[in-house]
Amino acid sequence: MPVSEVPKKKIYFENLDGLRFFCFLAVFLYHSFITESAEIGESAVFNTVKHDIFGNGFLGVNFFFVLSGFLITYLLIEEKKLKGKINIPNFWLRRILRIWPLYYACVLIGFVVFPAIKSFAGGVPDESANPWYYIAFISNFDYIRSGMPDAPGLGVLWSVAIEEQFYLVWPVILSLFPIRLYWIPFTAIIGGSLVFRAMNDVPKLHEMHTLSCIGDMAIGAFGAWLYLQKEKFSNIIQNLPVAAIAGIYVLLITVFLFRDEWLLHHSVVRIIERGLISCVMLLVILEQCFSKHSFYKMSSLKSITKLGVFTYGLYCLHFLILSITLGVTKTLGMNTALWQVMLLEPVLALAITIVAAKISYRYFELPFLKLKDRFSYITRH
Repeated sequence: MPVSEVPKKKIYFENLDGLRFFCFLAVFLYHSFITESAEIGESAVFNTVKHDIFGNGFLGVNFFFVLSGFLITYLLIEEKKLKGKINIPNFWLRRILRIWPLYYACVLIGFVVFPAIKSFAGGVPDESANPWYYIAFISNFDYIRSGMPDAPGLGVLWSVAIEEQFYLVWPVILSLFPIRLYWIPFTAIIGGSLVFRAMNDVPKLHEMHTLSCIGDMAIGAFGAWLYLQKEKFSNIIQNLPVAAIAGIYVLLITVFLFRDEWLLHHSVVRIIERGLISCVMLLVILEQCFSKHSFYKMSSLKSITKLGVFTYGLYCLHFLILSITLGVTKTLGMNTALWQVMLLEPVLALAITIVAAKISYRYFELPFLKLKDRFSYITRH
């Protein structure tokens, strides 16, 4: 039910928008730098940028999962403290109004518009994806089963499906336990995720299965709970020394650059590596939100913070726009030189994606977001 008449608590983590944008950018650059030229593909510059620097860019999705677990849990704990309970229907309505409009627009484009355009252009649609999996927000299982969809706009929606699965069950779990005992379900979920990974040592299952990814959300949730419930923990985070903060970012960069070499070659390490990485990401989130001695805060990067507001649109639209951009540059013969592949195509695709995301936010998503506030006890500002 609407809660517009109820006084609302204001909570806004101004540094998270910038983090969101950098997560998106990591994923975007992971998907970029595509070439059919053997000469370009074998060049040192291409391999250094494509594989050595941005080869783990998909970890931006892991960061999104940890961030969701932290933020959603923080807000639901505050709601439970404020109202004595969590209004589950209102939570679901808020998530529906935020996620569904653009998500289903992308599904429509992928299953209806893209095949029609491909046929009109003389191609033959060859879609292996099952639309019912996408409609039901379980497309990560379809991706595991069938691989990359033919329609490029569908290729990134598997992670949105996992987020929506998380949103479905999380408020129910938090409603079943008193706040002081939240550590019990969080620990159980993290442990269950580790057991699943141990019993299914398959890269695609580790990266895309809900039971593997849910550990990221639970780790983020644990961080929110510890900060709100344990004064000693919150004091440690607030007063992190400069050396410790530097160590957190060194760890993050090291994981980003050397994950394959250091964390994937031993079966035991593969079981826990995702959880270890999530813990590092959680420390970055906590440091940005609460530490008093940060080298910098993301909110000081004004332009990046503004772009972070459009992250959902950036993420959902970027692979489609990147694919269209590559098709156009190929048709125009503008993808035959190294600088075109490494600079022209990604910069052009990123610029178009930003414009498209801003238009989507302003004219399509924002009307739904305004409705979302009617079902909130806590606002951003």
